[in-house]
Amino acid sequence: LYIDLDGTLADYDNGWRKLDEKTQAEYEGHLYDAPGFFANLEPLPSAVKAFRWLALRYDTYILSSAPFSNPTAWSDKLMWVQKHLGVATFRRLILSHHKNLSYGDYLIDDREVNGAKDFMGTFLHFGQDPFKTWDDVLDYFSHMGGQ
Repeated sequence: LYIDLDGTLADYDNGWRKLDEKTQAEYEGHLYDAPGFFANLEPLPSAVKAFRWLALRYDTYILSSAPFSNPTAWSDKLMWVQKHLGVATFRRLILSHHKNLSYGDYLIDDREVNGAKDFMGTFLHFGQDPFKTWDDVLDYFSHMGGQ
């Protein structure tokens, strides 16, 4: 089971609110390039609880891509995982721009880019019906045999 980070576990859409005015002005139009942007994102509602529930029942990894234009993005994502999901989870972080090359049964992602729509297993489009929230996702997996 693979889970995307930005927009799926982390609140990407509101991340810009944590940037000071000077940084917002400097990176206007490409805020995701601001140093530290990804490390400071807040978890989406119920995301941490859902990740922990799924990780107890499935071989679970975080599968995310990072912009090459932001030199801190890769380490920021590692810091986010350590802070919100625990130090042990960072060994389950995979950064790739080719999600379709990952071998697995499920991918939960908010976007169909970077190979997500061509993933070999079942693609759960997070934020869209029928997977609008983490409660919807957990309901799906609990009916799949998870308890």
